[in-house]
Amino acid sequence: MTPQSDEDEVWRQIVASFNDTAERDSADQPWPDSENLPAEPTRRVVKPPEGEPGEDDDPPRDADDSTGEGSEDEEEEGHFVPPPPPPLPKLDLATKLAWVALFGGPAYLLVAAMASWHMEGWALFTAVAAFIGGFVALVVRMGDGPPNDSGWDDGAVL
Repeated sequence: MTPQSDEDEVWRQIVASFNDTAERDSADQPWPDSENLPAEPTRRVVKPPEGEPGEDDDPPRDADDSTGEGSEDEEEEGHFVPPPPPPLPKLDLATKLAWVALFGGPAYLLVAAMASWHMEGWALFTAVAAFIGGFVALVVRMGDGPPNDSGWDDGAVL
């Protein structure tokens, strides 16, 4: 037999046994010992929220406390509050004008078309030129080189 015919026969067997049931049920397979977890309970330290005044002097307490205060912590256990985002960078006048031109030109054309205004040729040219000029200005100012303060060796740049 050729290698191609052997491969074809294997594929025929796979296709023929596609709807067959498995010989062993997954419940009968033994559980590996390496997957067993230790029986020790885990202890967590829960800190109070920072925004509440007067609670800054309290020491951290265990979540296993039997003081009756654990029910509040259980409600907020899975809640994640991300840190506030960093402020946006300050833009110079040329970048602001480029953004205004990029969105202002098409916005003017859209408003004028929806309001059925009669548009002169110079107004159409100005709106299209503003869009193209804003786009080109933003791309040119984008810069793809390394930062000026990086030195001669950037290390591993991802």
